[in-house]
Amino acid sequence: MVAPTPAPPSPRRTFLGRQSLPERNFLTDALRTETVGGVILLAAAVAALIWANTFGSSYTTVSDFHFGPDALGLHLSVAHWAADGLLAIFFFVAGVELKRELVAGELRDPKAAALPVVAALCGMAVPAVVYTLVTVLGDGSTSGWAVPTATDIAFALAVLAVIGTSLPSALRAFLLTLAVVDDLFAILIIAVFFTENIDFVALIGAFVGLAVFYLLLRLNVRGWYIYVPLALVIWGLMYNSGIHATIAGVAMGLMLRCTRRDGEERSPGERVEHLIRPLSAGFAVPLFALFSAGVSLSGGALAGVFTRPETLGVVLGLVVGKTLGIFGGTWLATRFTKAELNKELAWADVFAVASLAGIGFTVSLLIGELAFTGDDDMINEIKASVLLGSLIAAVLSGVLLKLRVRRYRALTDAEELDEDESGVPDVYEQDDPEYHLRMAAIHERKAAEHRRLAQLAGAASNKPDSPA
Repeated sequence: MVAPTPAPPSPRRTFLGRQSLPERNFLTDALRTETVGGVILLAAAVAALIWANTFGSSYTTVSDFHFGPDALGLHLSVAHWAADGLLAIFFFVAGVELKRELVAGELRDPKAAALPVVAALCGMAVPAVVYTLVTVLGDGSTSGWAVPTATDIAFALAVLAVIGTSLPSALRAFLLTLAVVDDLFAILIIAVFFTENIDFVALIGAFVGLAVFYLLLRLNVRGWYIYVPLALVIWGLMYNSGIHATIAGVAMGLMLRCTRRDGEERSPGERVEHLIRPLSAGFAVPLFALFSAGVSLSGGALAGVFTRPETLGVVLGLVVGKTLGIFGGTWLATRFTKAELNKELAWADVFAVASLAGIGFTVSLLIGELAFTGDDDMINEIKASVLLGSLIAAVLSGVLLKLRVRRYRALTDAEELDEDESGVPDVYEQDDPEYHLRMAAIHERKAAEHRRLAQLAGAASNKPDSPA
């Protein structure tokens, strides 16, 4: 009896492999906007620090200035409007981004999604554990455990732009997916752990508004003049319900359709994200930073960051916890899923990206305000620790990435090479016969030109007065 032939082993999944061309193009467009927004965000943070440390009284006056309809419960300070209002735009974009990742991006395949999800979860759990250990051992408050769990993708990309490092698309996609999953769990943390008193009438009204929003989308009703007023009503009701108003933005973002139908170049979600992302990255988030990052940075205040358990826990959580959590989670996930690291990259690259994820600016500042509501001194110190921790993470990751910059440039150049000038990078045309025919024609023209030049050079060398 002939023994059955054993089935060939299934090929190992490649971690940080090349993306599809549509995904690469979408990612490039999104990250370009985020990078510009990140530079503006960086400028806003620096402006806030200068303003608060040179003309502190005027900074406080402007931040505390209240306006808005009191009858609707929306008579808020400028800083409050920035945190609850403008960040709702940021979280709306995060919601659309998450929806697109789930239905058309990296997270649509459960096997492929396992790695970034595990990495992101470990990248949130380990900083929380680090913070908790530091505060427990130092007899401090554990209320800020969630502060170092967030990653700021815009700030991280701004650091890449400043240091002049162009990451290969696989690493950029991994960083973006980490940030998307990170945003999702940050939203859940805000909703679950920072909601105390709930006004159920307002909450039901917000849910009714969301239901109307969803129904209009499914009926293909168009017109910003319908959706913008409805979104404002939903946001106002969500704010008055006691649940953080940014949750409304996420919910509406998740409702948009992010799959393309026949004849569509972009899905509705992609179109809206393309329109709203510049507003979020270039205006909403920087303005939030302007009124949140203005903390006193005297020598004593900075030294105090390393002596108080709460602030030390934030710094260590961002710098050590994020790096070890993401790197360790990624390494373990590849072992359990039998994934194989892209041969063009090394684990040192994953470690560098993990350290870059320690830049936890926007959402960390927001969670810091929520965690220590009513304690202005502690909020100020927590903000200082977020800024310092993010700065240390930026410097550390900048050094690590610079060590590999030549490799990154070579990989990026290879990804972008379009020798046949078809508008599609050559690496994506290797299975296209027409590409090889175009390249053959190009090389034949070059060969003919070189033969002509060789003949001219030979004729010139045969002249009596030509040099020996």
